[in-house]
Amino acid sequence: MTIDAELKPEGAPERSPIAGGGAPSGVDAGPKRYSVQRKMAVVARLLRGEPLEIVAREANVSVAKLTEWRDRALAGAASALKERERDDREDEIARLKSKVGEITMDNELLSARIAAMEARSPLARRKSRR
Repeated sequence: MTIDAELKPEGAPERSPIAGGGAPSGVDAGPKRYSVQRKMAVVARLLRGEPLEIVAREANVSVAKLTEWRDRALAGAASALKERERDDREDEIARLKSKVGEITMDNELLSARIAAMEARSPLARRKSRR
């Protein structure tokens, strides 16, 4: 018989050698990193109106951390709702504006060339060399 067997009451179940080790009783040593799905589920509970303290206790998350998640989720939702959906007309308008810019630049360059050529008068009559 071992010493542990002598201390154990008769008929008591076997205990794991690591049972009882770790966090003190009543404190759950929960995960340190939370998945996006878990964060969304917890924040959704808050947005449905469940009390902050109860959700924090059940999710084993501090009230401050839970408040931060909620604020970040609301900020992300607000920015997502601010964006307008792009439609095909906007793409076509952007393409046409670009084309107008190219044509305008071409016209300005051609006008400058014409002005430079007229200043040198390349079309003036020359005397023949004969």
